[in-house]
Amino acid sequence: MNRNLYKGTGPLIKLIFRAQRFKMITWIVGIVLVTLSVAFSYPNVYQDDVSKKGFALTMQNPAMVAMLGPGYDEADYLITVGTQFAHEMLIFTIIAVAVMNILLVGSSTRTDEETGRIEVIRSLPIGRLAYLAASSIVISIANISIILLTGLGIYLLNIEGITFESALLYGVILGVGGLLFAAITAFLAQISSTSRGTTGLAFSVLVVAYLVRAIGDVSSEPFALISPLGWLVRTEVFIENAWWPIMLSLLFSVIFAVVAFYLNSIRDIDAGFLPTRKGKKNATAFTKTVFGLAFRLQTMKMIAWGLGIFALGASFGAVLGDLETYFSDMEFLALFMSQSTDFSMTEQFISLLMAIMSLICSIPVVMTILKLKSEEHHNRTENFYSRAVSRNHVLGSYMVLAIFESIFYLLLLAIGLWSTGITMMKEPISLSTATSGAFVYLPALWFMMGLAVMLYGVKPKIISLIWGYVAFCFIVVYLAGMLEFPQWLMNFSVFEVIPNIPAADMSWSSIAVLLLLTIVTLGIGFVCYNKRDLEG
Repeated sequence: MNRNLYKGTGPLIKLIFRAQRFKMITWIVGIVLVTLSVAFSYPNVYQDDVSKKGFALTMQNPAMVAMLGPGYDEADYLITVGTQFAHEMLIFTIIAVAVMNILLVGSSTRTDEETGRIEVIRSLPIGRLAYLAASSIVISIANISIILLTGLGIYLLNIEGITFESALLYGVILGVGGLLFAAITAFLAQISSTSRGTTGLAFSVLVVAYLVRAIGDVSSEPFALISPLGWLVRTEVFIENAWWPIMLSLLFSVIFAVVAFYLNSIRDIDAGFLPTRKGKKNATAFTKTVFGLAFRLQTMKMIAWGLGIFALGASFGAVLGDLETYFSDMEFLALFMSQSTDFSMTEQFISLLMAIMSLICSIPVVMTILKLKSEEHHNRTENFYSRAVSRNHVLGSYMVLAIFESIFYLLLLAIGLWSTGITMMKEPISLSTATSGAFVYLPALWFMMGLAVMLYGVKPKIISLIWGYVAFCFIVVYLAGMLEFPQWLMNFSVFEVIPNIPAADMSWSSIAVLLLLTIVTLGIGFVCYNKRDLEG
């Protein structure tokens, strides 16, 4: 090994940590606090064998298996409440850690290269691989922190049946899953020539991994084992404590990392290995407009997210057939589904699914507003303002695009759920039921967009706070019943005030208030954007 390739790694570790420390600490603290809070609450939720058996029966349902992964034997749920905690939390926490790693690695590799930082650093006596090595070390420290804080935290909660090994294994699952997706992202950063392409490909891998695991867990275990998420949910943590998925994940992490370092050593700066499609010589009349250009730049993102959302909807629609059989007399479901005799459990499950999926749909909608912030940061919005274009026109174009995307994604979600559900259910849901269950969340997505516009208009640097609100909404939708949040706190989630169609009656007053708040946030955003200086 040529040590000169890694010369200067030490100082670069400090540099990258300083650049990423706020994001890293925010992610780590958020993941650890949510994990420990939920773990602490579970002994109070499942206090007797009846509730534990109800949970076990619920988790045998194909829809729950597709969403959360394969469960334990019924007897295992009676041994320790850790099994309930792991089954319901593990897969989504792994995904959260994976998202953290994708964003951090993408930011400290291809983004830094795109903005010219790495070129400046390489003009100094720094090794060719030093920056990638330093980035890898910083990301590894972040994942090790999650391992230690989560593992030790769960153990110190002193929950019956949870040993030090099993608590540590839970943390290791999260950290190793993060390392694997960090290595995959580092590899993709070498073959893609843009930061957007890198993160887009990495998120595509994550979505495909989830879908493959979901389909395989329901129909074919060997197929599920193609996915790294399929390995990690088979550790049977708190019962068998199998370590082979950890070893397998570490092996593939090393393989992807080695390939990433090799590709980084042989490619030119700013270059990638995937061919770049040549654009047209002349732009169309539509592309010459502000909205047209924004639409053109977001096309690939919309296609990728649209396919992913349709596939998620279709995968859950495919397992709706047996819900009524499994959802009779389940005390457990009362914790996060409304108790109602007017609506079937299938309809209640669909409403819960729509809430979670619409929250996912809000992510690309918010990203569209963040794209304008990125354009301003790189001084590209000056190209608009060098012409007779107003700030309202530019911000309004991105707002209209975000509104279009919200309708587009929710429509694909409804069609995906309905198209496979009608082939599996004895009493299939109608397309109107699916679309109404999805489109009722349009005001929620518009409020998220309005909040992003307001934060961007006030000060671009604080727009990232929107992700904290997205995380809060997810916790309320998915875990509020478990954590016993007070109603006043839950009402701060925009998805909480939306009526759970088709398992509830329409509440036009809630929708009207939400639309009014959206108009207010948009108004503040537009006014502040017109008054402040552009930042670049």
